[in-house]
Amino acid sequence: MLLESGVEPEPGPDTEPDAEPDAAIETRELRVTSAQHGQRLDKVLVSMAPEFSRSHLQGLIDRALVRVDGEVAATASRRLRVAQRVQVELAPTDESQAFKPQAMALQVLYEDEHLLVLDKPAGLVVHPAPGNWQGTLLNGLLARDPAAAALPRAGIVHRLDKDTSGVMMVGRTLPAVTALVRSIAAREVHRSYLALAHGVPERVDFDIDAPIGRDPQVRVRMAVVAGGRDSRTSVVCLGDADGYSALRCTLHTGRTHQIRVHLAHVGHPLVADSVYGGRPALGMQRQALHATELRLAHPITGEALAFNCPAPADFAAAWAQVAPGVID
Repeated sequence: MLLESGVEPEPGPDTEPDAEPDAAIETRELRVTSAQHGQRLDKVLVSMAPEFSRSHLQGLIDRALVRVDGEVAATASRRLRVAQRVQVELAPTDESQAFKPQAMALQVLYEDEHLLVLDKPAGLVVHPAPGNWQGTLLNGLLARDPAAAALPRAGIVHRLDKDTSGVMMVGRTLPAVTALVRSIAAREVHRSYLALAHGVPERVDFDIDAPIGRDPQVRVRMAVVAGGRDSRTSVVCLGDADGYSALRCTLHTGRTHQIRVHLAHVGHPLVADSVYGGRPALGMQRQALHATELRLAHPITGEALAFNCPAPADFAAAWAQVAPGVID
């Protein structure tokens, strides 16, 4: 199913995995055979637990869950001798914990049987990904409503970056999820953001129409590239001061990191967006981007809905230094 996302969560550990109860960890044991004599420890572990990847088994060594003759094994490259006893505690992979319910406080702006609209705080990852297999919004949605487990991505139909705050919607039934995805793909959902950027644009009101794809030099970033997906952002400058500008950005497409990439492309990276060249300033230590407005037709009834989400304290204080009294 198509997922048209405004932005994606970024790699970077936020939470430590909860400890698994001992009963959930299987222990396997093996005596090194003559055929295995001289083999690396990690290769022997693969023969003991072929359902796991070698990298996961190497991680178990790093976590002191592998013993040779009763002593904790230190390295994956250790060569084994015939008749040695190898024990491994097969802790589950981090990925296997990704879709478990995890209770968390969620700030709800609107809710009915089909639709949930939330105010996502900065620092919360939306969907599990490498480095963030737990503590995500998805885990919180599963804990809040067990029925979400039957939905694709627990009903998540678009995303905000980890450090982007603001309004986002979640489907609560399969018909609603399907309708929301189609509405986003058809560009029928209005999403507006407030942003603080370095520099002052030459024009007050302008569009950035430039294709976005994976950065060929740095794979964890996106970039304006030939052959990328068509991407368009409308920008209005609402004020400026001391070399910073307060912007309203409206998405016409929903590409990964779209606003961040587009503003950096035209020479105005977001304040404190280190990935795309923005330096910390105005008291901001995270990218200065807040999803402030969401307008859509209700996915089932068709009713016109509009939500405005006030900026959190850090963003509001920074904004007041650039455009005091101006909140769009």
